[in-house]
Amino acid sequence: MSAGRDERAGHRVHPTAHTLERVNSEDTVDVVLIGGGIMSATLGSLISRLQPDWSIRVYERLGRVAQESSNPWNNAGTGHAALCELNYMPEAADGTVSADKAVSINEQFQVSRQYWAHLVESGALPEPRSFINSTPHMTFVRGRSNIDYLKKRVDALEGEPLFAGMEYSEDLDTIAEWAPLLAKKRNPKARIAATRIESGTDVDYGALTVQLLRDIESRGAEIRTDHQVTWLKRQKDGTWKLKIRNLVGNTPETVRARFVFVGAGGGALALLQHSGIPEIKGYGGFPISGQFLRTTNPKIVAQHQAKVYGKAAVGAPPMSVPHLDTRVVDGETSLLFGPYAGFTPKFLKTSTWFDLPFSIRLHNLVPMLQVGLRNFDLVRYLVSELLASREKKMKALREFMPTAKTQDWELITAGQRVQVMKKDPEKGGVLQFGTEVISGADGSIAGLLGASPGASTAVPIMLEVMKKCFPERIGEWEPKIREMIPSYGTTLSDDPDAAAASLARTAAALQLTA
Repeated sequence: MSAGRDERAGHRVHPTAHTLERVNSEDTVDVVLIGGGIMSATLGSLISRLQPDWSIRVYERLGRVAQESSNPWNNAGTGHAALCELNYMPEAADGTVSADKAVSINEQFQVSRQYWAHLVESGALPEPRSFINSTPHMTFVRGRSNIDYLKKRVDALEGEPLFAGMEYSEDLDTIAEWAPLLAKKRNPKARIAATRIESGTDVDYGALTVQLLRDIESRGAEIRTDHQVTWLKRQKDGTWKLKIRNLVGNTPETVRARFVFVGAGGGALALLQHSGIPEIKGYGGFPISGQFLRTTNPKIVAQHQAKVYGKAAVGAPPMSVPHLDTRVVDGETSLLFGPYAGFTPKFLKTSTWFDLPFSIRLHNLVPMLQVGLRNFDLVRYLVSELLASREKKMKALREFMPTAKTQDWELITAGQRVQVMKKDPEKGGVLQFGTEVISGADGSIAGLLGASPGASTAVPIMLEVMKKCFPERIGEWEPKIREMIPSYGTTLSDDPDAAAASLARTAAALQLTA
């Protein structure tokens, strides 16, 4: 590697820095991706196409990739396009409902969808039904006030090109046609309402992650499982030195990298704190666990082909919005209902109970305390969920599916989610339900904190990382990005014809319902 390679990487390198060969003889790569989930896989996929001469290495501490949040049983598999998720369109104190956030989320999902379509068309991804399938997205509410809200939501979305085709009904027979399990044996006098849009999807992010990593490996990247990054520090020459533990044999390794991405899910906070970058100061994490009820009974599964979202309970986090979902994993269809939220101090399913206490620093203590003081509803909700019996969980399911029988459903544990807590100039600290990119000032390191919509918007999030960390390169990359993502730099919701064309093209490539 030469000094010219540093310029090509787009990093702001100290002017007196030597090339890595002169500094030492340690193993060196251009890009290190920490974590074998959908975020690292997506960033690696983009970089391998935009800068194919850069070396890429992925470190995953588990024996296989996509085993934490990206695993299909650790998430709901929703292609989060805001077609059914009511938390993206909350009702304001004055009773109004805005479509702005829902439209923004959908725009981001379309970017991911276009990229996946490009990879399928170019042969980089195999049969699309191995990771994405058409599944109508629905909302379902009960009671007068909720119906009034749902009408406002429909009105707010009317005319939005990316939400074209949305249907609304309060008729039990119509809803029975859309999703029989919602209506079967339901009191015909009950006030209910639902929306449906057929262009929704179910996504197996685990399969997608594996396929993306397999593709970048074929393009020269190295995927090292059973390798845990234990330490990282920025060097005087602008590179990062990482210490890695090979868990097979428990042997230490070191590597130098010009750019590091921390895509380790719940493990990202600790690594970013350890990096010492000032941008992470004030950030903390609040872990929330979850469970789902699942059935594989073919007679039940055959009666439900949709993802049906309701309204969250008061104080519940957005990730706990109840929903009855069709899931397609490894070609097999099942139904999930949940999630039932819980609490554990772990930041990952396979990590330590000391994650939360060990994440506390002087710089994030006040924000974390302020979040605790301001979120009693959330604490009360989590306590009630922890104490809920299996029968209480079944009762929640029967609000969606009146005919549900306990013996048909099993309880499974979903993945951990770590919500972002950060400083706020007015409140001292706030709990943020979303995703946030943290990057060093010199662009040599970046990481991702937070949860939903997460995987569904992985492509635009990783493009944001690349803009922040490689500002000198993004202009050169943009023509190729537009080739892969035709709407890049534009807004589909502002152009009905472009939106319709994009939806049709990606539906054809991904074998989806338009």
